[in-house]
Parts: sequence; structure tokens; C-alpha cells
Amino acid sequence: MNAAPLARRVDALEALFRHIAATRMDGVPVLNERLAVRAVGLEAVGEAACGVLVTPWFMNLVWLPSPDEAPLAPGASRARFVGPERFDFIGAHEEGFGAYEACSLFSPMFEFEDQAAALATAAEVLAILRAPPPAPPEQVAVPARRALLLGRGAAA
Repeated sequence: MNAAPLARRVDALEALFRHIAATRMDGVPVLNERLAVRAVGLEAVGEAACGVLVTPWFMNLVWLPSPDEAPLAPGASRARFVGPERFDFIGAHEEGFGAYEACSLFSPMFEFEDQAAALATAAEVLAILRAPPPAPPEQVAVPARRALLLGRGAAA
């Protein structure tokens, strides 16, 4: 997925959840009123995209499937790897947006004092998941056993 379609998809995701916050979630007691809807770090994974969605009521890893991928049925689950970690994502579908998958990280969101703390947590989650794998340990040359027995271990 190139940058322009991804940016439009992220904007649509944020608009969808701002609408949900103002309608279906309005007045629900699980809302942290200090938080707002924000997509964090959605990046292309082939033709799909993955990142974190912060709302006043949850923080989820979100997977936006590629256009040619069969959508996961709402409520069904699928294992996906994000970096080296395996997560179970739940299928969802919203009218006017389409299919997406979500994996809960936090819910409700009362432990976050403000939007900055929630966004920093989302960014840190992604930094950990997207960190390059550690370099393999350096291989130390081991002299052959025969050289050690003949006293040539250091010179071999």
C-alpha cells in the first residue's frame, strides 16, 4: 500500500471512530474524557497496514487487510505476527469503512492521565514490535581438537 491510499485509509479510520465516540459511545461510563481518537504508526505491511488505534475507551493493534485479502468475519479471530510476536486479531466491519481487525492492548483507558501518555504508550508498543532482531552472537573461532592436543592451539 503506498502512502496516499494509506493516508486516506488512516483518515477514514480516525473519522469513523470519532463518529462512534460522538454517537454510540456518547455518555458510556467507560470513556476517559481526557483522551481522543488517534491512529498511531499505521504502516504498510505489503498491501495491508498495521498500527495502533487510541480511543477514549480502548487502545488496539489494528490490521487493515489488503484489498485482495478475504476479510475476516466479524467476531472471528485470526493469528497474525506483528514483528516477532503473535497476536490474535478479531474481525470487525463498519458500514462506510469496511473490514478491519483489532487486538486489544488496553481497555478501558482510565490508567492514562492524558492523550500524551496514551500516544507515548502506543508509540512504544510499536517501537518494541518493530525493533530489528538482535544481531547474532559473534562466532569465536575454536581451534581443532587435534591442534590443541599437539600444542598448536594458539597458532592454528
